[in-house]
Amino acid sequence: MSSINSSDIPLDLSTCASEPIRTPGAIQPHGMVLVLERTTLAVKARAIARPDVLDAYGDPLGHPIDAVLGGALAHCRPLLAALAAGTTQFLGAHAIGTQGVHQVVAHRVGEDVIVELEEPVAGEPGSLEDLYPAIRRFMEAIEHAATLTDLCDLAATHVRQLTGLDRVLVYRFDEDWNGAVVAENRNEVLPSYLDLRFPESDIPAQARELYRQNRVRLIANNDYQPVPLVRAAADAAEPPIDLSPVSLRSVSPVHLQYMRNMGTGASMSVSLLREGHLWGLISCHSQHPRRVPYHVRTACEFIGQILSLQITLKERALGVEQRIARRAIQVRMLARMAGDQDFMAALGRDQDSLLALTESAGAAIVHRGECILHGQCPSQAQVMQLVQWLAAQQREGDLFVTERLPSLWQASEAFAEVASGVLAISISQVHDSFVLWFRPEVVRTVRWGGDPRKEATGMLTPRTSFEGWKETVRQQSLPWSAVDRDAALELRAAIVDIVLRKAEELAAINEQLLRSNKELEAFSYSVSHDLRAPFRHIVGYSELLWASASERLNDSEKRFLDTIVESAQSAGTLVDDLLSFSQMGRSTMGQISMDMTALVEDVRHKLDMEYAGRSIQWQVPPLPRVQADPGMLRLVWQNLLANAIKFTRDTPHPAIEVGHQRTDSEDVFFVRDNGCGFDMRYVDKLFGVFQRLHHSDEYEGTGIGLANVHRIITRHGGRTWAEGEVGSGATFFFTIPFAAGDNL
Repeated sequence: MSSINSSDIPLDLSTCASEPIRTPGAIQPHGMVLVLERTTLAVKARAIARPDVLDAYGDPLGHPIDAVLGGALAHCRPLLAALAAGTTQFLGAHAIGTQGVHQVVAHRVGEDVIVELEEPVAGEPGSLEDLYPAIRRFMEAIEHAATLTDLCDLAATHVRQLTGLDRVLVYRFDEDWNGAVVAENRNEVLPSYLDLRFPESDIPAQARELYRQNRVRLIANNDYQPVPLVRAAADAAEPPIDLSPVSLRSVSPVHLQYMRNMGTGASMSVSLLREGHLWGLISCHSQHPRRVPYHVRTACEFIGQILSLQITLKERALGVEQRIARRAIQVRMLARMAGDQDFMAALGRDQDSLLALTESAGAAIVHRGECILHGQCPSQAQVMQLVQWLAAQQREGDLFVTERLPSLWQASEAFAEVASGVLAISISQVHDSFVLWFRPEVVRTVRWGGDPRKEATGMLTPRTSFEGWKETVRQQSLPWSAVDRDAALELRAAIVDIVLRKAEELAAINEQLLRSNKELEAFSYSVSHDLRAPFRHIVGYSELLWASASERLNDSEKRFLDTIVESAQSAGTLVDDLLSFSQMGRSTMGQISMDMTALVEDVRHKLDMEYAGRSIQWQVPPLPRVQADPGMLRLVWQNLLANAIKFTRDTPHPAIEVGHQRTDSEDVFFVRDNGCGFDMRYVDKLFGVFQRLHHSDEYEGTGIGLANVHRIITRHGGRTWAEGEVGSGATFFFTIPFAAGDNL
């Protein structure tokens, strides 16, 4: 690196990000550096600013550490020999002749041991212990800091008190490495930068990495003359020496010009790390050149470490609090979803929870071609276009997130007002199924320390580079936090888990149904061939016995014979009903358009014998046509009308009404009678197999008829229910959806 002293020399900023800042080949002039060969501890390179040191002690090149500088560092040899790679150690304060007491620090970088000796500063504290009261006051104060802003304000105040510099800033990086000044403490010498933002290019990536590795950096004079690192002639072809950890390391001339443009003669920075990553800086400025003593810098570094820990704790605590709140929301949503057959519909039933999960203004659920909107959203057509665009994008994982959608997809400018920010999760590998959350455009003004759009070419211009510049940000939402993203991903994982679990349950049910069907087929065969024939034989032989021997039988024997015939006939009827119930679940549905009025009248005509000799008042209005299986619907009407006839048998003036209502999605039919009715406490038992609410001595039947009705209507996609009152009659309802289907 060449030496730059004048602000009149133009600088090419295009090479700033690639400068060899780790190997500048020079140091700042307020000290000296010796580079030692690791095994012999002989000096292989040196940077000494003061000629009188060389005059007094000679050139240290090629000599062992014991013999240089009048042997001032001889007793440090064991510590230097034991220094581990990548470490730094403070070796104490050492007097170098008439040059005063120097603070000595050693670094091990690869195969080099670097010793830096920093010249004394008038009035500097003798040790770090002298500064402990100031550090303790800071530690006591931070216990009462409630927010990150309070912490940063405290750090800025205490660092300025320690250093006596003109301005101390706390500077925080965003996710794009732009910086914002979040706290400031200053006198009136330098202007305020509070709330200003600075572009990422002000601190290039390699400079940020050095900030991460070295917590403290001091530039004592923006016009210093760099002191070159001199090597022995024999080592001239060796690679440049890495001075990364060295405090005296010379800095980029571009940065020195940057300081001059800011009007700062000296600067110091303390890095703030969060879990090993660069969070921000404590940036300190003086209008005039000024050195901050080693122990003061160490105290400021300690304050920076304490602040870093507090930042980590505060942000982690806030994150935990937010995650707990989001997890509670998620638990409520999953409880609804897990207990619902249509879990995707259940996801949207609690709109408030769906939006609160990611703190969004709107959400959309897109699944199998359907789009359901909640809150403030684009139109359904726009959401479907967005889903098509998302499906075509190459993205990592199943999460898409942006707070600047219009900058990625121009078509979204049409709905940027409601959806500049989008967070989306893909919930299917087969279909274009997404859950999307939207955040509206937030128009805001950002104050920059200079125009961030200006191209950095040619010479940096003082007076204008740091003038405040306002930018109005549009088509951009509030940013999505890590908590928002994690909540969305956790919901996706839960949805996928539910889908897999439902699939496993369905597979198990299907397997069970296959086994049950086979068992039913075997049972049906057994019933048909092993039970029905014996019952017919019992009835037949009983009738033959009656015909041939009735004259010889007394009244008791005749009653016994009648009971045998009646029981055998009842058992045969039960077997027939069981076969019918089994067949209802296994037979194929053939749906056609059918006239319900004609079907009801035909069934009623065939039931004439059931109420022969009785006067029943019938009400059968015109009924609509439906799409259904005619054989199955005939059995439904037959069971319902037969029940109405049976249970009005003891009613003085029996009345049976057939009715119909139409909703937006289905036809509702009912059969109402004024018979014996039933107790509504037992309504849930009505449509079960063998469930009877009346004793068989009162009303005959096997308890399978209504179970058949329920099974048939369920296969058509409809519903069944009943209403009744003891002694006042009952009403039985069933529905046929407009788009009926086999829902077995």
